[in-house]
Amino acid sequence: MCALTDRIDAKLLERCPKLKVAANIAVGYNNIDLAACTARGVMATNTPEVLTDTTADLAFALLLATARRLTEAEAYIRAGLWQGWHLKQLLGVDVHHATLGIIGMGRIGRTIARRAQGFEMRVIYHDPVRQPADVERRLNATYASKDELLAQADFVILQMPYSPQTHHLIGAAELKKMKPSAVLINSTRGGVVDDAALVAALKAGTIRAAGLDVFENEPNLNPGFLQLDNVVLVPHIGSSTEATRRAMAMTAAKNLVAALAGQTPPNLLNPEAKKK
Repeated sequence: MCALTDRIDAKLLERCPKLKVAANIAVGYNNIDLAACTARGVMATNTPEVLTDTTADLAFALLLATARRLTEAEAYIRAGLWQGWHLKQLLGVDVHHATLGIIGMGRIGRTIARRAQGFEMRVIYHDPVRQPADVERRLNATYASKDELLAQADFVILQMPYSPQTHHLIGAAELKKMKPSAVLINSTRGGVVDDAALVAALKAGTIRAAGLDVFENEPNLNPGFLQLDNVVLVPHIGSSTEATRRAMAMTAAKNLVAALAGQTPPNLLNPEAKKK
C-alpha cells in the first residue's frame, strides 16, 4: 500500500523483485510508473469514486473562500485591525449567477457542476472528451474550447489528472487570456499550473485571485505565494475528511487483498500486468 507521496518506479521495482501489487491510496497515480510496473508484472491500483464528493466540496469551498476573501478577512480580525463596519470593507465578488469554467469533466468535474447549480451559475467546460448531450442537459453545462472558457469564465476550476500532457496546462499565456476579474482554483494536482507564472500574474493583477490546494514541488511551495493576500492556500486536503480517508484506505486494502488472492483488483490500472 502506498500514498501519492511514494514514488513507485523502475528504481524501486528493481529492489523489490517479489512485488506483486502497488495499491495507491489516491485516485491520481502520477507517482506510479505504470509502464515499469506492467513490464515487471506488478499490478497497480487506485481509489476512484470514494473521494469524488469530498474533493468537489473542497474545490467549491476554495471558490467561495477566494471569492469572498475569507482567509484575508480572518487574518484581518486576528491581527486586531478591525475597527468596525464600513461600506467598502474587504469587497469580494459574487458567486451566484457567475460563469464557472471547469477544465476536466470527469467524476469530480461533473460533481462540481452539480454544486454550481445551487448557486445558479452558468457552467461551461473543456475536456478532451465531450460529455453526452443528456449529461450536458442534466448538468446545465455547455462545452467550450479552452480559449473560450478562459476568456468567458469568472471562476476557472482545474480538475484533470497530472501527466506530461497536462504539465503547465495553465501558464503565463493562459493566465493572460483570463479576465482581470477572474479567479483560478487548482484542486487537482501540482504541476498542472506553472506556479511561478501564477505568482507573477497575481502580483501584476493579471487575474483577481487564486485558491490552491496543490502546488508544484509540494510541500516546498513557491515562497511568492506567502507574500500575497489574493490567494487562498490549503495543504492538499481535497479528500481530507475522516469518512473519505477511511474509505480510501479500505478501497486500497480491498485492491491489495484481491491481487494477493489471485483475483483481479476492482480498480486495476494496468490489466496487462496480470497476464505476465
